[in-house]
Amino acid sequence: MTESPGNLELLGYPSDTRLLIINADDFGMCHSINVATVEGMRNGIVTTTSLMACCPWAWEAMRLLRDDPSLPFGVHLTLINEMPGYRWGPVASKDTVPSIVNPDGFFLSHSEIPKLYAQADLGDVEREFRAQIERVLAFALQPTHLDWHCVLDGGRPDILDLTLQLCEEYGLSMRVNKPALRETLIASGKPANDTPIIDGYGFPVEEKNAIWARMLGELQPGFHQWAAHVSTGDVEAQAMEPN
Repeated sequence: MTESPGNLELLGYPSDTRLLIINADDFGMCHSINVATVEGMRNGIVTTTSLMACCPWAWEAMRLLRDDPSLPFGVHLTLINEMPGYRWGPVASKDTVPSIVNPDGFFLSHSEIPKLYAQADLGDVEREFRAQIERVLAFALQPTHLDWHCVLDGGRPDILDLTLQLCEEYGLSMRVNKPALRETLIASGKPANDTPIIDGYGFPVEEKNAIWARMLGELQPGFHQWAAHVSTGDVEAQAMEPN
């Protein structure tokens, strides 16, 4: 049962509701993800998606969102570039955010996350987060929420606080994981999931369907969020991420 009375009510549901948001992460990363995400939202059980505004295929993703305003989405705030053969970097000019890029001007790799959070200047992070959000708004789109790519809850307390401030400024919700952050959002009148986010990225591919089905059957009353990573599995997707 939900631990904080009134959380589901904030969303207009009775307290015994089983409410599940399935968010397709990484929209805009590549064409195959874009195609699968839209198909999953229109014909499957994907509820919403998170757009990586810094990626080369973000332009196609934003066009798809503009063409179909019924597709809800958030901004997947990104400081990490985890694909070795496929590079992306900041929306802001790289010379204005030197502490969050490598010598080639791209974001740091997944293995360099500790290095990123040791050296990232909060001013650089804010400039880049704002640039990503503003790119989306300039495309005449209205996101519903903010979340983060490759890290949970911002990865650093001051980055979390910054994101909360941006949510307030832009009138957006935020996807959080830690229970203490959930309580902070609820206390400010914003709904938040009752359970930690479940991310299916690391599930064995051949077992994913069975795992999701089992968890769906075991879902308890409350507000839950799952993160899915979808693609068509085509040649492009296999080349980008062979595993």
